Amino acid sequence: MANGTHTLEVWGDLACFTRPEMKVERFSYPVITPSAARGIFDAIYWDARRDGDRVRPYFHWQVTRIEVLALPRYIALRRNEVKDRVPGTAVLNKWMKGTTNPEPLWADGGKDELGTDQKGRTQRQTMALKQVRYRLSARIAPKPAFSADQGAMNSQFQRRARAGKCFQQPYFGCREFPAFFEYIEDPAASTQPPILLDQHLGLMLYDVFDLSRDIVKDGDPPFISLFDATLCGGVMEVPAFDSSAVKKPGRV
Repeated sequence: MANGTHTLEVWGDLACFTRPEMKVERFSYPVITPSAARGIFDAIYWDARRDGDRVRPYFHWQVTRIEVLALPRYIALRRNEVKDRVPGTAVLNKWMKGTTNPEPLWADGGKDELGTDQKGRTQRQTMALKQVRYRLSARIAPKPAFSADQGAMNSQFQRRARAGKCFQQPYFGCREFPAFFEYIEDPAASTQPPILLDQHLGLMLYDVFDLSRDIVKDGDPPFISLFDATLCGGVMEVPAFDSSAVKKPGRV
């Protein structure tokens, strides 16, 4: 850890960081987005307090740097996507307590084939990435409303990342595309340099949440932010969320 910044090297077989302008088919950005990178850090360590339908996070991960270690390569896939969602109340109040049997969501047919009230599945064409590898750097950005011990939070993340621990399996855009990670003690001593690629990527999705908020409510609408992304020598510098370089919608 240097100046409070942590570095992970992450890799996987498949990835899809869907461009929001592609409304039906899934077409990936050529590089991981800051939102997906933040999700990997969150999967290892994140802390918050829940109060009813409100979540009060103690901090958010501010991604600062993305290094591309493998040349972006696309692969065409056709995936089955379910149209239904598992009801959270059923999971918590019935299935986990054993009062009713779990009901699976079937992804191998439509409503007519299944003969149930489920909406079934739909097939989507996906242009995904294959054999991806990145080096991600991020730091903890505490919320002003909380006086948490930042040193303790940094130490907790280090212990978990070094041991390969995570609360949930990190993934590259879609949960069926798992991401594997390794904590990098000294990024300057890494033997694998970024790829030699200079490219202006244009407007890229920054995040789908308002990272500046101290309280997050269930059912909050998405807060889409964008930034002008550029690769220089295989490195993408990520601006801070509260900077003018990140384009945000008006707050309500």
